[in-house]
Amino acid sequence: MIHDLAIIGAGPAGMAAAVEARACGLSVVVVDEGANPGGQVFRAAEAAAADPAVGPEIAPGLPLIGAFRASGADHRAGTTLWHLDPDEGLLSLADAQSVYEAQARRILLATGAQERPVPIPGWTLPGVMTAGAAQIMLKTTGAVPAGSAVLAGQGPLVWLLAVQLARAGAPPLVLETRTTPVVAALAQGGLWAGRRVLLKGALLVAEARRRGVRVLRGVRALRAEGTGRVERIAWEGGSAPCDLLLLHEGVIPQTHVSRAIGLDHAWDAAQQCWRPVADGFGASSHGRIAVAGDGAGIGGWEAAVAAGRLAALDAARRLGRLDDHGFDARVVAPLAARRAALALRPFLDALYAPPGAVLAPGDATIACRCEEVTAGAIRAAARLGATGPNQLKAYLRCGMGPCQGRLCAPTVAALIAEARGIPPQAVPPLRPRAPYKPITVGQMAGAESAQHTAQ
Repeated sequence: MIHDLAIIGAGPAGMAAAVEARACGLSVVVVDEGANPGGQVFRAAEAAAADPAVGPEIAPGLPLIGAFRASGADHRAGTTLWHLDPDEGLLSLADAQSVYEAQARRILLATGAQERPVPIPGWTLPGVMTAGAAQIMLKTTGAVPAGSAVLAGQGPLVWLLAVQLARAGAPPLVLETRTTPVVAALAQGGLWAGRRVLLKGALLVAEARRRGVRVLRGVRALRAEGTGRVERIAWEGGSAPCDLLLLHEGVIPQTHVSRAIGLDHAWDAAQQCWRPVADGFGASSHGRIAVAGDGAGIGGWEAAVAAGRLAALDAARRLGRLDDHGFDARVVAPLAARRAALALRPFLDALYAPPGAVLAPGDATIACRCEEVTAGAIRAAARLGATGPNQLKAYLRCGMGPCQGRLCAPTVAALIAEARGIPPQAVPPLRPRAPYKPITVGQMAGAESAQHTAQ
């Protein structure tokens, strides 16, 4: 069977696209690594909605999850996309048992965002993790930190997680690394149009203070210290005991698949990252592929929902299920919703611009965790002639470990740019190769077994 639309990711964009596409009469398959729909924002929403720590932020996703489950889309949960042939529309998939293939006339990448790597001295110590990982544990298992927890970094997720941990009885110490003054970010405008999102953020800050979250601002030169595991967090002019260190410097589009298949990408100067080039309806540089949600540029879950709907409507038009008149009428609402959701984005991008020390850490800091390569070694390789992350593999193996460059590629590119004295956008991004995620010999054997049985 050839599906009309294959969607990679069952987060807000993917679910909204599936619902809209099914309403237009398209056959839809949704591939997602999670056991349940929701993505990162609404992870474990159906089970965790009653949890007072995370429920208020999860509840808005329940109607969308309900609509997705009722849509009739073929939901492949617990399934990984490990190769994609965009010309043939052929998806190579892996579940717990085996690998197999699916095919689609149009493909939507709704892969979402990933946290920006935060390489600081000591970040490889046990007890140091990302804020997003801690939030996943909170949502899925109700786990809260034991002992002193420190949340270091900047961005909306810092405040959200601080409040959620405080609601759960474990308020962290927040070390804010923001370097942009609020007054400077205000020059970007959009405050009135984005007032609803701005108010939501202000209420989170107020709740954090009310629940006893202590905040230190203007923190510089973070380093994790300890013997065998993290014991202290130190910074320029201070330190504090620390049993669990949570790092966060914002999120960037997850472009692993879009780069692997060779889509055109543009440099996002505000957030210092690459994003796929797409038109207003998600259409990419390849005629069969569309992108939507935070994987196409960070905008938040409400913008992702609108973008998913628009991409599905565009797919229906391209596949002959929607004429121009019907298309024009149905895109009005999601276009307006996306404009409203993105109104505050320029302010947020300016306010939480990543500090240079995060993008290009000191020489002694490990930049590639998989291969334990330091920033200094990467700078030295760049001076020897490595022009980009793809060439650097031949020098230092960065990007060849289990993460396939997800954690190190942004840092590697920034270090090469610094060493060569060129702007970061002049450094070609890492080009991943299949398999995009590791697959086991057992899964491959399962595929071979199935083929022999079929014969």
